[in-house]
Amino acid sequence: MSATLTTVENPTLAQRAVMLASDSLTITKRNAIKIKRVPDVLIFTTLSPIMFVLLFAYVFGTAIQVPGMEGGYREFLIPGIFAQTVIFGGTFTGLSLAEDIQKGIIDRFRSLPMEPAAVLIGRTSADVVINVVSLVVMSLAGLLVGWRIRGSFVDAVLAFLLLLLFAYSISWIMAIIGLIVRAPEVFNNAVFMVIFPLTFLANTFVPMDKLPAPLKLFAEWNPVSALTQACRDLFGNTNAAMPPPDTWSMRHPVITTLVWVVIILVIAVPLAVRQYKRSVSR
Repeated sequence: MSATLTTVENPTLAQRAVMLASDSLTITKRNAIKIKRVPDVLIFTTLSPIMFVLLFAYVFGTAIQVPGMEGGYREFLIPGIFAQTVIFGGTFTGLSLAEDIQKGIIDRFRSLPMEPAAVLIGRTSADVVINVVSLVVMSLAGLLVGWRIRGSFVDAVLAFLLLLLFAYSISWIMAIIGLIVRAPEVFNNAVFMVIFPLTFLANTFVPMDKLPAPLKLFAEWNPVSALTQACRDLFGNTNAAMPPPDTWSMRHPVITTLVWVVIILVIAVPLAVRQYKRSVSR
């Protein structure tokens, strides 16, 4: 790694950009190799989506009816589980950073001639690989329980790309949390306090019209709801029998999701880099 991570005295802006890209690629490779050498990560990454698909499809699916949908509740469900799973996949960034701080790996990075932001870019980029594996496994599990893609091939690809893009933005939020708490055990407790309200107070598992008014208002503007609705629209898993949504965010879920991604990245990236510099200077 030290042979790749190099620096230049008084670099220009272009040289700094090249250094950042090179250092980020090196850190991404390091994290990808770590996934390969610790197969437990991939095992639980693939088992968790299967568990969620089977649990919700065969337990909740017997109690929740979605009239008018060709594939029933399972087609309504799978896009919501997609959204939930990629968000959970984004937590690997914060957990890994907390572990690296605890084990002193970050101190080693600090001693190397590298761009500080490269550690964060490399970590968040490597987690895209985890989410790709999760989506592949979960798609196969969904197809086995009755989920179908009824939209076009291009729309389906756009749906998967949108899931990965949103998960990438969430990774930067998790990076901030991981750098603040600095301990994997604390991170696990802290992150679930954020994820559970976002993923369950949404249209992920039940139609929003079944929620009480205050929760329905929150769900309508919840970014997870926009992501889920966007995936349902792109996959063709929509319900013609249900009335059209009455909020702008649900009528234009793709645009809403992209707006949320931009907002999250614009705020979270500089905050994460600042928090990283504070953490390594302690």
